[in-house]
Amino acid sequence: MTLLSSLRRRRTAASLTAALALACAPALAQTPAASAPPAQQKTQVPGYYRMMLGQFEVTALYDGYVDLDTRIYRYSSPGEVQRLLARMFVATTPGMQTAVNAYLVHTGGNLVLVDTGTAACFGPTLGRVVENLRAAGYEPGQVDTVLLTHLHPDHACGLMADGKPVFANATVYVDKADAAYWLDEATAARAPQDAQATFAMARAAVAPYQAAGRLRTYGAGDALVPGVSAVPAHGHTPGHSGYLFKSGEQSMLVWGDIVHSHAVQFRRPEVAMEFDVDSRQAVRARKAIFAQAARGKLWVAGAHLPFPGIGHVRAEGHGYAWVPVEYGPVRGDR
Repeated sequence: MTLLSSLRRRRTAASLTAALALACAPALAQTPAASAPPAQQKTQVPGYYRMMLGQFEVTALYDGYVDLDTRIYRYSSPGEVQRLLARMFVATTPGMQTAVNAYLVHTGGNLVLVDTGTAACFGPTLGRVVENLRAAGYEPGQVDTVLLTHLHPDHACGLMADGKPVFANATVYVDKADAAYWLDEATAARAPQDAQATFAMARAAVAPYQAAGRLRTYGAGDALVPGVSAVPAHGHTPGHSGYLFKSGEQSMLVWGDIVHSHAVQFRRPEVAMEFDVDSRQAVRARKAIFAQAARGKLWVAGAHLPFPGIGHVRAEGHGYAWVPVEYGPVRGDR
């Protein structure tokens, strides 16, 4: 191709482009101005996550969140705490946003709920367990077993609404040491004034079940429901316990309050919280549970781990690391 023919082709193309622009000009002039963008949708999807554990169906239920003050740690310094939180990009204003989770396990023979959330005990950012249980396809009346890791209000308040049992067909189980501590009026009377409300809320939460003969306490080795066993983890409260679910070759430990801050306590298991009734024992329990979970490659589920709070524990250096579950389809034999 000669230079002259190339230039002719370019002029022809330019002429066509100009003609098209003129033809389209009236239509473009009549195009209305772009409309305003749609409003932002600032609500979240329903708070449940489902997976299979062998033949058991596990559904994590989000109750909401609470902002915790960073000054609640023991056996650490404020500087170390801030470094550990910053390392995991955890915001601390207005406080550490900390999830509250419960877990619904369908074993095939039982529909088991581990912990019940806060209901109306702690404000508007919490109390969504029942709402999310329904979103997940179940009704409170279908739950036949409630296993409480302990009787703190963020785990037990969801048992009751307006003086009536929320899970009217369920039997509620709690470790006998926890019941003896939190439900005893003499113990409550000796407690500091700022703890009185916690005792009162525990008694109120279980009262409808006691009245109906549906509150059971258990000790070491006592049977609960098939495929589930209690794992003592005392310290956070006198009878704080986890629950080990086993189906085939798969196991999951729902461990309650072994961890309040994933950013701090995996890296430094010896760091305790001011909520612990016996903080030294709570540290020993955490170290033992971490070692068991890492060694056995257990699935674990935590009440205050970032939702859905399900994953694995990996030994790392002198501490541990949290390995959260990856979102995926619901399928068996994971």
